Amino acid sequence: QVQLAESGGGLVQAGGSLRLSCAASGSIFSINAMGWYRQAPGKQRELVASITSGGTTNYADSLKGRFTISRDNAKNTVYLQMNSLKPEDTAVYSCYLYSGHTRRYTWGQGTQVTVSS
Repeated sequence: QVQLAESGGGLVQAGGSLRLSCAASGSIFSINAMGWYRQAPGKQRELVASITSGGTTNYADSLKGRFTISRDNAKNTVYLQMNSLKPEDTAVYSCYLYSGHTRRYTWGQGTQVTVSS
């Protein structure tokens, strides 16, 4: 079983930066993908970014250039660096891990990011 622990959310002014972290523990197999989704009130959940264990990244088109995803495989941790934040980035950000071995998704509890104007 996999557990995910997120940290780094909070309140920031527009134009500021935050870095989210998501540490995985438990039965983690080497082939996996990790990433972040977000959901704002009244809106559908959307993919923010993902990264495979091999380092291949994928971003929502609207976030390219402002958000950067990275991972430390030795620590089983994925990071989301968010720069030039806008009020519309306000959402609950949830980390996930997809295991290529079990073909299952594991989700974190979510962390609130609030960007004030």
